[in-house]
Amino acid sequence: MSAVPAVLAIDGGNSKSDLALVSGDGTPLVTVRGPGMASRLSLEEKLGVLGTLIGQAQRQAGLQGSPAARHISACVANADLPEEEAEMAAALRARGWSGTTEVFNDTFAVLRAGLDAPSPAPDGPGQRHWGVAVTCGAGINCVGVAPDGRKTGYLSFGWISGDWGGGSGLGRSALWWAIRAEDGRGPDTELRGAVAAHFGVPTVEDVAIGIHLGTIAEDALLELAPAVLALGNRGDAVAAGLVRRQAEEICAMALTVMRRLSLTGLATPVVLGGSVLAARDPLLTAEVTGGIKAVAPQAAVRITGVPPVAGAALLGLDHLGAGPEAERRLRASYAERTRL
Repeated sequence: MSAVPAVLAIDGGNSKSDLALVSGDGTPLVTVRGPGMASRLSLEEKLGVLGTLIGQAQRQAGLQGSPAARHISACVANADLPEEEAEMAAALRARGWSGTTEVFNDTFAVLRAGLDAPSPAPDGPGQRHWGVAVTCGAGINCVGVAPDGRKTGYLSFGWISGDWGGGSGLGRSALWWAIRAEDGRGPDTELRGAVAAHFGVPTVEDVAIGIHLGTIAEDALLELAPAVLALGNRGDAVAAGLVRRQAEEICAMALTVMRRLSLTGLATPVVLGGSVLAARDPLLTAEVTGGIKAVAPQAAVRITGVPPVAGAALLGLDHLGAGPEAERRLRASYAERTRL
């Protein structure tokens, strides 16, 4: 392979990074996965992660040297402020990996991934990609784009900006309730046994001591999210309460964004993504869908069927002016990978 790919798509999440080299006709050429873009990493450390993955992708594609692609479309967690997006974009350009570069918060990749086609603009001619997206993975975030192009979202700094949920929030809360069940301060819950079993220790107290002493990584608590969802669906009252609280947070974020952009009365696409929502948990999905439709009855709530890196690639193809056939080819390719 000798031609330079059209797009280097980057989905840099908190827990993992996915990269894809995509041709101008929408064909994914190579995909690679590596470490995430956690907030604790410096910009140089993030660029080091990306540099390693880009080199790996180029080798797999039979490419040498720079540029890696004509255009970089990078959707990165923790690029929450315009200045952070600009800083990352400037650093990527300086590496010479592409001719042009755009950087967005990673929730915009979820939004674009969930928009199969442009939606009619209600107040003017033409069609545009617009809607609301919530990503609930390791953390939680939400963005919205109005038909006229206006955008809004949240700081998404975690608890200091009023956020709760994602794997991190669910995991911490699971431990909180489990240890209170064990020591008698709270109601009994099956989370007690699930938390201890997940970490391979006899008691929940052992988990807390392990985190205190550093023998258990606090970040590993996000791995408890599947157990919370499963127990919630099995009728455990405490776990079900956490699932419903997560749904309330998702609805609050989405509906607030819709109100800011005057979208509650429109057939607004509401795209759900991230590992917690992509699990399609019955209780969580029903609570989120019902909560949004109670306020915005015309909203089209959907869970994205392709991964966020595909959304980043579509944003890149949009930038290069690729047509609908390129989008169909890219989506079909990722749909086929999902079936395999």
